[in-house]
Parts: sequence; structure tokens; C-alpha cells
Amino acid sequence: MSYRTEDYHLAEKLLTYSVDLQENENVMIQLVGLNGIGLARALVEVSRKMKANPFVRIEDSEIQRELLESGDTGFWQNQTDTDQLPLMKQMHAFIGIRATENIYEGSGVSGAANKAYAESFLKPVHFEQRVNHTKWCILRYPSASFAMNAKMPTREFSHFYYKACLLDYNKLREAMKPLEERLRKTREIRLAGKGTDITFSVEGQNWIPCYGSKNIPDGELFSSPVIDSVNGDITYAPSVYQGKPFEYVYLKVKGGVVTGFDSSNNPALEEILDTDEGARRFGEFSFGTNPVIESPMYDILFDEKIYGSNHLTLGQDYEEASNGNKSSIHWDLVCIGADVWLDGELVRKGRLFVTDDLKGLNPDHLL
Repeated sequence: MSYRTEDYHLAEKLLTYSVDLQENENVMIQLVGLNGIGLARALVEVSRKMKANPFVRIEDSEIQRELLESGDTGFWQNQTDTDQLPLMKQMHAFIGIRATENIYEGSGVSGAANKAYAESFLKPVHFEQRVNHTKWCILRYPSASFAMNAKMPTREFSHFYYKACLLDYNKLREAMKPLEERLRKTREIRLAGKGTDITFSVEGQNWIPCYGSKNIPDGELFSSPVIDSVNGDITYAPSVYQGKPFEYVYLKVKGGVVTGFDSSNNPALEEILDTDEGARRFGEFSFGTNPVIESPMYDILFDEKIYGSNHLTLGQDYEEASNGNKSSIHWDLVCIGADVWLDGELVRKGRLFVTDDLKGLNPDHLL
């Protein structure tokens, strides 16, 4: 089959390392957008060599937009019950390739339509079944439009993409351990920087290190804040959510609830915040630690891994690091370069860790 050599290496890493696929296991390979067909071919070839059973779903992004625009609760419930949920329940593993070439394809979909999709399809099929009951990994695929958002030449971006995705995750895993040990003992975290001064409790919360599974590229250490403990102000880097672009997002928070906001697209932001009660609360907090990724590119699977960043996420928590927040949204908004205090001790100044035990997470130690 025809594909890049790099795609074969990436397919091997995804199947053997990220989802730890075993003989006779079922793996769903979902390709959204036709650009990543080479990687899908490589995944099928490698999975069959492993004597596993690939189930391939290829979805055109324009067709998906049409379904989102026209779908309602009844339509998505039928999709869930008739096809998607029964099939997902048969899967041992899932690899999702996001290969659409226009990240704004869904920008015209209404809030009501997105809510119907999220509540009646995305939540039961993916948040509840796939996330909690399969070995899963999600990744983007490079394209000229992706390179444009990263402000790079296409060829240079391709080299960057594979370098970020094929990072030495075992080395990163070892470098994360001292931070994980500190965080498990930490009661309060404070972030402070331009437009940001926010504190919250993480006392008693679980911490999950991510080093090559779940997302590719990887490199994050996440938990969730005690749900009513978040107070202060936070300003985020550029983001795209539900196909809608935001050049910046600012949130004012009291008692764990967003009480004020500003952004480059306030009508869209307000609609997202009004999705449900949990949409104004936070379900995740994370450190980004991938040394290859330096700046935002309007793609959260890369942006949330930016070294020297944190994301404080609006909406649904993860079951493995739960704080009880429930929502049909999960929006990973990224704050880059804030100083970080753990129980009053400065551990990161801007984007670089300053304590001896954590300096191994700085790029010059990892690359």
C-alpha cells in the first residue's frame, strides 16, 4: 500500500505503544477528513500483521458538517443506538485520526445543533464508552492548511509534526516523575502572568501522567481542581472550539464558576458557556511538557502539550481524575508561560522549571 515511511513508523508506535494492541483484539480506525488516508492504510497493514482486527470508518468533513447542521436529538440518538454505540462496545482499542484540512468547517453550526450532537452522540459513544472502556489514542494529521495555522512552510511543518509525535516518551516519562510526586502532595496551585492570577485546590486529587498514549503528540500531566475552589482571572492563548476561532479568551472565576468573560468572539463564547451548568465550571487542569511544541497553532492536540503551558479546562471531567463536574463540553483552553507556585513555592518561572528536581522537564534536558 502507498504511504509515507514516517506513517508506517507512526502506525507501529500507535498500535504497539499507545494502545498496546494485542492479537485478536478489535481496533476501530476512524479517519475524519480524507487527507490522512496514508496513515489509515499503514494502520490497517500493521494491525493485520499483528493478527488484530481493524474496523475502519472514513468520514468526510463536509458530510459531517451537513449532519451536524441538520441533526437534532432524535437523529443523533438513532445514530448512537443503531450503529455507533453497539459497535464501540465491541472495540478493545480506538485510534482517531483528525485529518480535515479546514478546521473552521463547523463554524456555522448552531449552538443548539452542537448541543444535540454532544449530548446524544458524543457523550454516550465517546466520553462514556470509548474513553472509559477502550485503549484509545487521538491525533491530527499534517496538511498545508495545518502548516499555515502553525505559520510554517509545509515541508518544515511535516518534519516538526513527526518530531513532536515520535518523541522519546520513555525519557519524558522519567522526567515527569518528580513533578507527579510533588503534585500528589500539593494542596494549592497558583498561576500568575499577564492577564492571569488564579488559584485553586488540588488536595486529594488524582494525577495522570501522559507519555505516548491517549493523544499523539503527547506530554501532559493532568488532574482536576477541587470543583468549587477556583478563584481569580485567567487569560488563554488562541483556540478553536466547535469550529469557531478565538484569538484570546479571558475568564473571571469565583467559587469555581465563570462569572465574567471576554474574548475575540463573545457571542460564541457566551453560547458555549450556556451549554449547561457544568460548562461554566472546570473539569481538568494540566501541565504541558512536550519540548518540541513551542507556540499555539489553533489545534488543541498540539497546543495543550506546549512546554511551559497549562490548561484549565471548561466542562466535563475525566473519570480517572474526577472532580464531579459533568457537562457535554470539554474545552481545553491553554495558558502559556504563567509562573507556577505549588503551596507557595515558585517551581516554574515563565516557561522554565526552576527547582533542581524539575529542571529535567525543560527542553534542553529532553531534546
